[in-house]
Amino acid sequence: MAAVARPQSQVRAMRREDLPEVSALEAASYDFPWTPGIFGDCLKAGHPCWVLCVDGLIAGYGILSVAAGEAHVLNLCIGEAYRGMGLGRHLLRRLLDIARWNGAERVFLEVRPSNPIAKVLYESVGFNEIGRRPNYYPAKQGREDAIVMALELLAS
Repeated sequence: MAAVARPQSQVRAMRREDLPEVSALEAASYDFPWTPGIFGDCLKAGHPCWVLCVDGLIAGYGILSVAAGEAHVLNLCIGEAYRGMGLGRHLLRRLLDIARWNGAERVFLEVRPSNPIAKVLYESVGFNEIGRRPNYYPAKQGREDAIVMALELLAS
């Protein structure tokens, strides 16, 4: 069986004009999506906000917060039509590079226990579970804990 080749992709800085497409991707991917205003606020705040494009279309996005030697993956999403192609790993690695370039020594993120595919992705690049945040996420049945994960960035 032949390996599935990852499609040609480009990672570039998110622009204000990307917000409708990014917001639509977010709304299609999550039961409790970020609002367009949250994405706009991240751009205004100067957070590293990136989109991953395939054939000129936004297939995913990632947003970091970087300060005081630490980075936090605030949001990472690949559209349903593009999942399973290695694009999430590609974008996550790019975000980790950006964190390094901005002086981060460690990176944190939260993930829902109900999202095991994302947890496996994060573990595959070296993130480890370091704790839980009780009742962190809204959920259909009330609230859901967050698994807190961290990755130590080695000097390269």
